[in-house]
Amino acid sequence: MVAAPPSAPPPMAVSKGPTWAPNEQLQQLQYCIHSNPSWPQAFLLAFQHYIVLLGTVVLIASILVPQMGGTNGDKARVIQTLLFMSGINTLLQTLIGTRLPTVMGPSFAFTLPVLSIINDYSDDNFTNGHERFVRSIRTIQGSLIVSSFINMILGFSQIWGNLIRLFSPIVIVPVVTVVSLGLFARGFPLLGNCVEIGLPMLILLVIGQQYLKHLHSRSSFLVERFALLVCIGLIWAFAAILTVAGAYNNVKELTKKSCRTDHSFLMSSAPWIKIPYPFQWGTPIFRASHVFGMIGAALVTSAESTGTFFAASRLAGATAPPAHVLSRGIGLQGIGMLIEGIFGSLVGTTASVENVGLLGLTRIGSRRVVQISTAFMFFFSIFGKFGAFFASIPLPIFAAIYCVLLGIVAAVGITFIQFANCNSLRNIYVLGLTLFLAISIPQYFLLNTSLDGHGPVDTNGGWFNDILNTIFSSPPTVAIIVGTVLDNTLIARETAVERGMPWWKPFQHRKGDSRNEEFYNFPVRFHEYMPTRFL
Repeated sequence: MVAAPPSAPPPMAVSKGPTWAPNEQLQQLQYCIHSNPSWPQAFLLAFQHYIVLLGTVVLIASILVPQMGGTNGDKARVIQTLLFMSGINTLLQTLIGTRLPTVMGPSFAFTLPVLSIINDYSDDNFTNGHERFVRSIRTIQGSLIVSSFINMILGFSQIWGNLIRLFSPIVIVPVVTVVSLGLFARGFPLLGNCVEIGLPMLILLVIGQQYLKHLHSRSSFLVERFALLVCIGLIWAFAAILTVAGAYNNVKELTKKSCRTDHSFLMSSAPWIKIPYPFQWGTPIFRASHVFGMIGAALVTSAESTGTFFAASRLAGATAPPAHVLSRGIGLQGIGMLIEGIFGSLVGTTASVENVGLLGLTRIGSRRVVQISTAFMFFFSIFGKFGAFFASIPLPIFAAIYCVLLGIVAAVGITFIQFANCNSLRNIYVLGLTLFLAISIPQYFLLNTSLDGHGPVDTNGGWFNDILNTIFSSPPTVAIIVGTVLDNTLIARETAVERGMPWWKPFQHRKGDSRNEEFYNFPVRFHEYMPTRFL
């Protein structure tokens, strides 16, 4: 008896809709990486980037400085320093780094190592809290200086670039997606601390930016680009009215901190003019036990920035950044971290996910706009009273903004699946397991980490604990580890086409795609004066 031939796959519906071919560049952007809006619009868009960054800066300073024993004046100076460092690092990264329109801001990856330093000094005898704060930040300085060499070695030796070449679209999807989703605590959980301010901000931003633009076609581009500033102004004024009216006089302390516009005490404590300068807190303190924790955070920021750079390339209308460009960017990030250690920053730097989301919200991927935003960072970091005015925006307003911006970046990560076979069960397995573990493992570490920074890895070696607890608390780092191992060991060679390698490989070599030089070359003729191995 002859076996029946295998049946053909069932046909698609006769009334099937249109299909879309993979597209390397988003076509609905109004300005891409090397095109520029008018100067007045560019300055307003740049100011939006500054405001989005400010939320992260204020949040980190508000969490860590009080635990270090710092005063409101110390917090104001820390915010000024963080802004100043962000300006320097953003300018360096957009000029001679990856050249992508990415704002470089403070990273939460350094929270655990900083908490470890705070905990070590909590039992020491200090005459006052400010003295303990200065001792803590000098120790952070020393740790940042030493750990910065990790990024420089990884980047300028091309080690990081060689790792990137092991990626495929199946790895890029979870890495980019969890760079955003891993920050969910900065979204609605933070918004929920003051729902009467945060929720109206979220609703107003969605309606104002997405729906109202369709009411008048001629002004739609203005609504789309600048609705964020208008919404912030309206809800901020609403919060000020509630504060003056006494709505928060008899509430919990957490509610006061989250809702009141006068509870940051930055306006009264910030200096009128103060320029951050090297070793402003004193001579750095080098302690080996703290350096290892910072090294773990330096590795984490490399993973965070890599995912953010891929998202930025999509939202700026560029092709995927080549391996040597990403390696160069990570090396320069190490130089930035060294500068931060010298100037006495509170934490190290990473590419700001929120600001990349702003590229998609406004549909403006211009590099010039991000470079102009550094002028606002420098200005408000030097003239402290003016900076403190905007820093008094309640954090739930920023949380509402992050709900939108982080969602955009997560969705951008998903779009990379178009370059691989999304009907392959092998790809579905790798992608699904990587995504789940990249969210689940860090969540386990965070839930089992005490307020003083002690995580689930608890051996006699404190330095070993700090490294592992920091690394496995980072979703993008876990995604890179799990995704790269699975994708390169699970019948990788036989499924190269399914994994999207034919699309991926041309972007991983300097001359692999003609557009690489168009998007990522140095300005002017800078490359002629730098050794090729560092490019």
